This record gives sequence, C-alpha cells and structure tokens, in this order.
Amino acid sequence: MSSFEEVAVPYRPLVVFDFDHTLYDGDSGSHLVMWLVRRHWWRKLAALLAAPVLLPMVAWLPTRRRGISGFLWIATFGTHGRAQMDALIDRYVAANTAGIRARLLPAALKVLHSHRSRGDRVLVATGAPPELARAILDFVAHEGLPVIGSLGKPFLGGFVTDQHCHARNKMRMIWDAGYDRIAIAYSDSRADLPLLQAASHPVVVNPKQNAVEVFRRVLPPGTPVLNWGCPGRAGTPDAGQETPVGRGAGTS
Repeated sequence: MSSFEEVAVPYRPLVVFDFDHTLYDGDSGSHLVMWLVRRHWWRKLAALLAAPVLLPMVAWLPTRRRGISGFLWIATFGTHGRAQMDALIDRYVAANTAGIRARLLPAALKVLHSHRSRGDRVLVATGAPPELARAILDFVAHEGLPVIGSLGKPFLGGFVTDQHCHARNKMRMIWDAGYDRIAIAYSDSRADLPLLQAASHPVVVNPKQNAVEVFRRVLPPGTPVLNWGCPGRAGTPDAGQETPVGRGAGTS
C-alpha cells in the first residue's frame, strides 16, 4: 500500500469585489491624485490647464488610461522610484485617516467578512493602485487580503498608469494572476460587466441610476441590484443581508 493517500479538498468559491463605490464610497484613486495635486500651487495650475484635454479622455473608455496617466504624472512629477511612490500613498492615508474610514461602507464590509468567515477565496479587483486599496482595507483588519489593481510605472520624472485594472483588462489581470472561475462578483460599474458576466452569481451594488436598466437587460433575471449605503446611488437598500452569501450561493 502506498504511503501517499489522496485527500479530497472541497472547492473554495472565488468571490471578487470591486473597490470604488462598492467597498468604498467614492473613487479612491481620484481622491489620492487630488491630494497629491493640491500639495503645490504649480501642480494645481498644471492640472487646471491640462483639464480641458485630460477630462474628456478620462470620460471616454478607450482613452481613459491616458487621461488618468496625465493627471497622475502632474501629481507625482519629481517622484523617483516605487519606494517614493509608496511613501506618498502612506502619507496620504495617514493624513486622511478619519475621512477614509468614514467612506468604507459597513454593509459591504459585513458581506466581505461573511465570505471570509465561510472560507471563500476573496479577491479585491480595483482600478485604484493596489497599495492604496490594501492600506485602506488595513483599517478594518483585512490584512493579507489579495488585491489586484492598476499598476503604475516611472515616466519622465513622474508616474503614469501602465496597466489599468478596468473593464476587460480587469478580467485579463485576474486570469493572469492565476485565478479560476468566479462564483460571485460585486460591482457598481457598467465597465465591470465583463466581471459580472463571468460570475455565476453577479451582484450589482450602488449603481448609478442611469445604469440600472443596462444591468437588468444584460445580466441574468433576478440579479440583485442593491445599495450598501452609498448616497446618491441606486439599488434596494441593504445592510449586507440580501446577497448570495446569505442564500447559499457561495457553496455552489
């Protein structure tokens, strides 16, 4: 008899959360960039002068990465190397702790904690820098939570966005990181339709009102459309109960 005995390991469902407007009330990356720009008068002036060009680029999906990169470069010019960039993120988080904590959505964190308590594999996939999302999640004792986010790179004395974790590229980054089929996905954004459609159980949370009809049309009938306490957003108010984790979908 062989000394090796194969033991069946139960499948642990993969649950993917978007971050901005899902776990966090707002656009965390934009908040960081605005804080970085406001450090110096000349950055504010440069951002103001560039805004007529960069803002339309940010608004249009095919050019969004370049528009974001423009503002990020203005915000970080004079920053040399990843260590300095990470130090700036740490300074931002330390200087804005109270405001950042207030933006974390209790209902969303309750659902995230429920999935982790069940033994699900939980992943955060965000358009924000992963270092920023990790630092914010550390406030609520989610150290070690895997985060995939937009990756920056040095460029002409500042930083720009190299890999934007957004839309179809978010899915590519998830697969490239070695993750398999998605059991449940939570997001607010139409840009995350590839993520929601890849999930066995999509859940729309805190969507814009004008996006609800699109979600109803392209996602499976009965897909929850919830509001986890995000003011100004649509969805049925929910305190973290009416989701697949509470209906056994996490075990499928």
